[in-house]
Amino acid sequence: MIVGANTFSIGGFAPLLPEMSRGAGLADWELGILAGVFGFARMISDLPAGLVIQRHLRRALLCAPLGIIAGVACLGAGGPFWLLVLGRGLMAVGHTLGMLGGLTAVLRYAAPNRLGASLNVYEFSAMIGMLGGVMLVGSLPASLPWNIALIVTCSPQLIGMLILPLALRALPRESAVDPATRTDAAIASSPRPVAGSSRLVVLAFAAGTALALTYTTVEQFLLPLRASREFGLGRSGIASLLMTSQLADLLALLPVGLWADRRGVARMLGTVLFALAAGALLIGFGTLPLMAIGCASLGLGMAGWMLPLGVIRSVTSTERIGWLTAWYRVSIDAGMFVGPLVGGLLGLGRAGLLPLVSATAMATIAVLLLRAPAPGDRPATSPADSPHL
Repeated sequence: MIVGANTFSIGGFAPLLPEMSRGAGLADWELGILAGVFGFARMISDLPAGLVIQRHLRRALLCAPLGIIAGVACLGAGGPFWLLVLGRGLMAVGHTLGMLGGLTAVLRYAAPNRLGASLNVYEFSAMIGMLGGVMLVGSLPASLPWNIALIVTCSPQLIGMLILPLALRALPRESAVDPATRTDAAIASSPRPVAGSSRLVVLAFAAGTALALTYTTVEQFLLPLRASREFGLGRSGIASLLMTSQLADLLALLPVGLWADRRGVARMLGTVLFALAAGALLIGFGTLPLMAIGCASLGLGMAGWMLPLGVIRSVTSTERIGWLTAWYRVSIDAGMFVGPLVGGLLGLGRAGLLPLVSATAMATIAVLLLRAPAPGDRPATSPADSPHL
């Protein structure tokens, strides 16, 4: 529920991007910076946040909503440009603490044979928040200024703050994961070294970066601007396209997670990368009907957003997962920063090159993942393999 409340602010941003351009008088390169600074601020805050979360998970979860609220207040001022950029940066730091903290808790405490489903349930909650943000901003009157519409869309953040004390009471104490106090069962459930572990980790990092690069380039920059300028769609039309993607993501998340637990996280990740590549190409080059189909394919691909972490967890010890997750988030947020920034510098006319490049990269990574042997990626099949069964 907390991560869902946090992501309303992400879902409500993209449909308002064309109105920000007109209302604040922003050029394409400024829009690229404004969209990309979210990923940049997350990228530079990932490792410091990882250090904090490694020892002070509760404090990180407490501070996360404060950063988001401060960022929304800066954006709600409506300008100038530097204040909008600052607001996006503050929101990003808050999301870094919240997302990394929540992921670390899931990766530490989820049963190994249910890890794929656990990660995708977490992502399912985040996507509900994003979809809620898109639906809410699309339902507001078009006469409402974009900055006021953004504040209204982000208001569920207050619900997340009210729920936070309940989550903190349910969270095991940090000492429970201290290596010195780990139980024999916890040690037994840690991943064993397997052949090809390093290669799997590299492929997982590459897949996550490609996912993030495609998502921010296509959904946070190319889709809303192309829909507005080439097809004449307004706020509600853009929101409808985004909802198509997010609904497809929501419908696919739980089946993808369950299938990954049964058939292997790496193989499932390779499969969804092909769907994401197809969606990026249709959105970047298709007509309006093809763009709508591309949104559905993009959503199916984004159902694999958490699967690279499942691959990493399958070959990583419990006490190191928080730190390695922070490094993984650096690669993710680097992709989220570079995508819209480069798109803005190229301009809408040449930004279509980016989905072409990212689709090629994702297809290559998918082939390598499907061909890679991944014995540590498979779920346990007997009580001797996992004490959680």
